[in-house]
Amino acid sequence: MALLGVNCLQLTIPRILKNGIDSLSDGTAVQSDLLRLALLICIIGIAASLLRFCWRYLIIGFSRHLERDLRKKIFGHVMSMDGSFFSKYSTGAIMAHGSNDLAAVQMACGMGLVAAIDALVMSVAAIAFMLNIDVGLTLIALLPMPILALATRYLSGSLHHRFDRVQEQFSGMTEFARSSISSIRLLKAYTLEKRQIKRFARIGKEYVDSNIRVAIIQGLLFPIATLVGSSGMLLVLYFGGRLVILKSISMGDFVAFVTYLYMLIWPMMAVGWVANLSQRGVTSLRRIHRLLTEKSQLLPGNTDSQATSSLFELRNLNFTYPQSKRRILDAITLIVTPGILGITGPAGCGKTTLCQVLARIYPVANGTLFLGKTDVNDISVESVQTLISYVSQEALLFSSSLRENIAFGNPDASMDLIIKAAKAAAIHDEISAFPEGYESMIGEKGVSLSGGQRGRVALARAILCDRPIIIIDDGLAAVDTGTEQEIIENIRPWLKGKSVIWVSQRIKQLAGTDRVIVLENGKVSGIGPYDELVQDNAFLGEISRRQHLQGEKKNA
Repeated sequence: MALLGVNCLQLTIPRILKNGIDSLSDGTAVQSDLLRLALLICIIGIAASLLRFCWRYLIIGFSRHLERDLRKKIFGHVMSMDGSFFSKYSTGAIMAHGSNDLAAVQMACGMGLVAAIDALVMSVAAIAFMLNIDVGLTLIALLPMPILALATRYLSGSLHHRFDRVQEQFSGMTEFARSSISSIRLLKAYTLEKRQIKRFARIGKEYVDSNIRVAIIQGLLFPIATLVGSSGMLLVLYFGGRLVILKSISMGDFVAFVTYLYMLIWPMMAVGWVANLSQRGVTSLRRIHRLLTEKSQLLPGNTDSQATSSLFELRNLNFTYPQSKRRILDAITLIVTPGILGITGPAGCGKTTLCQVLARIYPVANGTLFLGKTDVNDISVESVQTLISYVSQEALLFSSSLRENIAFGNPDASMDLIIKAAKAAAIHDEISAFPEGYESMIGEKGVSLSGGQRGRVALARAILCDRPIIIIDDGLAAVDTGTEQEIIENIRPWLKGKSVIWVSQRIKQLAGTDRVIVLENGKVSGIGPYDELVQDNAFLGEISRRQHLQGEKKNA
């Protein structure tokens, strides 16, 4: 309403000017009348300014609220997706959707919407007033308009494809920058900084070139709109001037007509700008829509059915990654009961995949994975995951304090419990040595910690959660053998009564388990107590022999 009010007030000004000029032309004007008209124009100007502030505040505010809600929806959707989704979308692409694409949508729904409504109302009203003055002159003034319509249609279509390319390149550039910064230590170790800088410069140049191609379209729209508006003005000056000379219209009508045409030039010029903003917004909205319509491959299950058992049963379980033909897990049949189950096998045999499947990161077929006696696909994913503490191969830490990282899964844990968990993971003494102790900030992904320290912090976090199922996917791989033995002894009380899946290739860790399974080529090649299996299974026997020899060499 405020926007309509502004336009109505602006459209009354030419009528006031017409009355004033006509009174001056016929000699009936008096100073008091002219002063009254001038005062009325000032009042209208002030009222229009106040209303303009209102509509800008309301519409721009709406666009910001829309941006907030969309960002929240994108984040929530990403948080609900499974591992297959993150294989398809890189971190940089997701960040681009939540930044560049959202900004384009916000501009289209903010200033783009304002300009579109303003242009539509102003153009319709201005043309109506022009028709009221003289129909023929109005038709002459609008003669160049089809040129603008055709140019806008052609250029807008081209703009859509070019801007889509720009957004894709922005996603790639964001991902390249993110991966380079997160791997900065490796880049410096291999002295690859200059190579990365050159690659980033090349990506940046391609991005700029694509933006310039977009700018060419934008640069054409505005001048074409201006040319069309100016051509209409030129025609009005010629033919309208003749009508004034012939006394067909008054001087006041002519001035009012020119003023309305001048008001019409802004909508003509706005067409190009609105087309640009709307095409950017539509392109970005389509990209966001495509992201939001991605479906998790994890079946939602029955949200009313809550998982309670800590007993996993695998029945002829197979698994193949999306867009891959190679079967990673092949006919796995296994029961995971309370106690420690060790898993070992050569690289690429499916150990980590099995852990991620059990942690409900990837989907499984119906009738292949059960929790207790219930198919996991019939239970809500969230309820299954709340039973599991997961320590991945790569210890994932957050850019916050050590205390917050350890208590991440149990934020209400007391400081005493946090310290006990840290002691169990043999990390307490090293944390205490930091200047700020448990409040020390560790940087992105724990960059200020060594690999072994990150692994032990992640282990402390997992055992502090005190969940009935714990999955440790080679979480102690970066820990020295002395600390390894200390951790194994320390955490046993924390693991009592829990179902523990412990992936490792170290015999000291495997020897402390209740059972061991050996995976080879995605299949179980052996299962049983460590002391028996080490005699019967070739792979386990070989790694045991090699590690014993390495130990003897160190002691020699």
